[in-house]
Amino acid sequence: MLGAILPEDLGPYAALMVGGFVVGAAGHLFRLRWMVAVGILMIFAATLLLPIAINLFEERPEPPGPRVPQPY
Repeated sequence: MLGAILPEDLGPYAALMVGGFVVGAAGHLFRLRWMVAVGILMIFAATLLLPIAINLFEERPEPPGPRVPQPY
């Protein structure tokens, strides 16, 4: 369910993280605490959602072990 709304590529997460740094830096520049907080939240959102998306969309390898043919 959550996987349906998360993008599969890295671009949106990197953009969200870079945007968070830009918003946070602008908040420091203009001395607006709420803007710094929004920037920090954007960075944390990107770092939280990226591993979730990687785990959801990663193809799972077959478990190791012998490949014994099954008798019919």
